[in-house]
Amino acid sequence: MNNPSNNPLHGKTLQSILEFLVEKYGFPELGERIKINCFLKHPSIKSSLTFLRKTPWAREKVESLYLSSI
Repeated sequence: MNNPSNNPLHGKTLQSILEFLVEKYGFPELGERIKINCFLKHPSIKSSLTFLRKTPWAREKVESLYLSSI
């Protein structure tokens, strides 16, 4: 059984995860760690959220980086 209390992503929004990573690394380093254009070319929280919500593989990479960063 998958207990939500054991999942560190439980209750975290994609926006809060992204804001944490941007504060910790900044967009330039995020672009180096995860090679996606929304971090490399004219980055913003809003455009990144739009892309990540539509692109499951990219969202998984962001969530994975978040988990390794906390």
